[in-house]
Amino acid sequence: MDETQPAVRARGLTKCFGDVVALDEVALELAPGRIHGLAGPNGAGKTTLLGLLLGLAVADGGELQVLGRPVGRASAAPYGVAGFVDGPGLYPSLTARRNLAALAALRGQGTAAGRIDEVLAEVGLTDVADDRVRGFSLGMRQRLGLAAALLTEPRLLVLDEPSNGLDPAGKHHVHRVLRRLAGEGVTVVLSSHRMDDLETLCHEVTILATGRVRYSGPLDALAAGGRAADHRLLTSDPPTARRVAIGVAGVRVLPAAGVWRGAEALVVRASGRAVEDLVAALVRAEVRVREVVPVVPPLEAAYLALTEHPEAKP
Repeated sequence: MDETQPAVRARGLTKCFGDVVALDEVALELAPGRIHGLAGPNGAGKTTLLGLLLGLAVADGGELQVLGRPVGRASAAPYGVAGFVDGPGLYPSLTARRNLAALAALRGQGTAAGRIDEVLAEVGLTDVADDRVRGFSLGMRQRLGLAAALLTEPRLLVLDEPSNGLDPAGKHHVHRVLRRLAGEGVTVVLSSHRMDDLETLCHEVTILATGRVRYSGPLDALAAGGRAADHRLLTSDPPTARRVAIGVAGVRVLPAAGVWRGAEALVVRASGRAVEDLVAALVRAEVRVREVVPVVPPLEAAYLALTEHPEAKP
């Protein structure tokens, strides 16, 4: 594959299940070496799109290229694509190590068997490599599914809710692996309902609602957006802070204040620029600003704005 070409290019992608339109004229372009998030409400079409990328389903219309090759009824997903949808397929009665050995054999990848210990270590499962999978937690199964995908040394890695059931240590292992893969030029596509995971990991994000793309592009541009959002402020002098905030253009002081972390909080609705003006005004008034945080994180606010009214124009 030419590294200057998109790892995934979709144009007018449509998929129906009976009368249900799962994907409606979806356009998507993913660059190599990037982590791309996929978000949307239940039923938005995320799993269907991931299935098309993995070659588990075929689109009814439109064009799809994966790793530079067309994918359709006459051509399956090319070699170099790995991942899982709706959880990894594993053998509960086998150990983690034997699961990976069996999967390598089924794929006809004898050389991959030599990497089993390596990928188990990478996802943090060395200590349970010889335990039966039936006793694994959801998070351990997710990590084993990632290890199975790594055996193939993919150029496109597709993961459906990879953070499901992960404890902090498991999440650390998974995030570290995904960042390493992206640094080596692998394209990672992952779906998640967790906005914090997307914000931590992803370079770009695509938000779907009712099968349509509501947004696709850089994550920071989506989170910025220029829209007003609610912010909570902790200051050294709450009464003065309130008086100052009332006088700053573009800032609306909300009644939803109260005590936060043992101190009286001030809640304002303002754009990012207006919040900056407010902080500057507080500094001039000799009020110390201890904390300024969005009540709803910017990415989550943008997600809600885009998905709560799916009938509106994207």
